[in-house]
Amino acid sequence: MIIKSNDTKKIDLNKNQYILFYGVNEGAKTDEILSLLLRNKDKSIARYEEKEILENNQSIYDDILSKSLFDSKKIIIINRATDKIFKLISDLFEKKISDISFIINASTLEKKSKLRSFFEKTKHLVCVAFYQDTPSSLSILTQNFLREKKIDISQENINLIINRCNGDRRILKDELNKIEFFCNNKKNISTLELIKLTNLIENYSISELVDNCLAKNKKKTMHILNENRFSSEDCITIIRTFLYKLKRILNLSSDYLKNKNLDKTILSAKPPIFWKDKDIVKQQINKWSPNQIKNLIYDINEIELSIKKNINNSINLTTNLIIEQVSSKTN
Repeated sequence: MIIKSNDTKKIDLNKNQYILFYGVNEGAKTDEILSLLLRNKDKSIARYEEKEILENNQSIYDDILSKSLFDSKKIIIINRATDKIFKLISDLFEKKISDISFIINASTLEKKSKLRSFFEKTKHLVCVAFYQDTPSSLSILTQNFLREKKIDISQENINLIINRCNGDRRILKDELNKIEFFCNNKKNISTLELIKLTNLIENYSISELVDNCLAKNKKKTMHILNENRFSSEDCITIIRTFLYKLKRILNLSSDYLKNKNLDKTILSAKPPIFWKDKDIVKQQINKWSPNQIKNLIYDINEIELSIKKNINNSINLTTNLIIEQVSSKTN
């Protein structure tokens, strides 16, 4: 019997003793198994690897049957299952064991799979496919989490997190847990804080790359570019980081034109500038006028549209942007 992944709450282990979860979405399968266990706290749990069962077939088989005599209610979870375990499952099913439930966790199973076909076509057996999460489904998960924790993050920053999770909700949950911990005494988080906090970077920070580019530190910028292998998803993060930092520089540069005091401009910045960032921010203010910043913001918005239309060309577009800006002459 086939059940859709969004209907798993209908599963009743008292009626559906054999359940097959299969597919590439390990995070979703883990969530659903945990949900089932929480709904059946009165049952004891035993976990096996398929390899462990195959290498000790008879002893495990006897162990499962003998334990049913002592445990009134039991859940057996078999992980990393394949068609190799089909015979054992079909034999157990034929014996009509009444006090044990089986949750089979498998990866991708083709249509011709004996195990998948057995669960799909047999009454009272449950078969659920878990496909890769879409950006939309991950966005909903993120929004629900943030709403529950009362943390304010813009949709733009939610998209930034999701772009780097590569469709893996386990990575997403790790990042959301970090955000929750960071926001323990506050209810919002800026883009810059988000970039520094989460695993949106490898080796050199994307924030560091953008900072040095805007400060016209060509040697450092080119070194970071050469030392990294940025992905298409990283390019979106780089573009968003450029926009965030340019908007900050625009405000600071406009204030500096009014008060003619660079230190005062830095000290009065909101949100405050970290002490370690003050020197490079001063360099950026000195390099860019408000009009130049506005023009660059417009250009980068156009580049972002081009990247979204042709993601395969994102690395070239982003690299060209960085090299052009770090090499150009401004104030």
